[in-house]
Amino acid sequence: MQALTNRAKPVSRKKMNLWESMYLPEILRGMFITFKHIFRKKVTINYPEQTRPFSPVFRGLQILNRDEEGRENCTACGLCAVACPAEAITMEAAERQPGEEHLYREEKYAAKYEINMLRCIFCGLCEEACPKDAVYLSETFAPANYQRKGFIYGKKDLLIPHPKEDPEAYAKAKGSRKLHPEGHGNEK
Repeated sequence: MQALTNRAKPVSRKKMNLWESMYLPEILRGMFITFKHIFRKKVTINYPEQTRPFSPVFRGLQILNRDEEGRENCTACGLCAVACPAEAITMEAAERQPGEEHLYREEKYAAKYEINMLRCIFCGLCEEACPKDAVYLSETFAPANYQRKGFIYGKKDLLIPHPKEDPEAYAKAKGSRKLHPEGHGNEK
């Protein structure tokens, strides 16, 4: 039977001599490679003391944004939940009551907003789909937890601090990225 391609290579079936059957040359070659790597600069970073620089396109934990007056940007349109390929976002809409104008920008707001971080793939599609610049991915890791319940973040966990009540925490939550004036897009 003829081969379909001409990539076949003949295999040598010659008998090994005593030196080759002890595998000593291969062991010595492996030891040489190991010792060569011992004296190279280590790439490990001691995490709590050192932090590695992140890429400008790093996508971390989601955050619900507020405007300069502290009102929530989210209007519960549901585009982020529809755009999420992992179906990690769930939300319920409610209507703003009289006297709540200082809390919400629009007539509708997200009464319940949850992200299941075990399902989230940090793709950023929720950020791109949001027309109100309400969701963006921060420069923060999702912290470790021992129970599944700890990975389901509610609205109170995701909402950015109030800019007038706690300006330091608000600036820290925003991160070093500056949002584009129209929203949509992180640029330095």
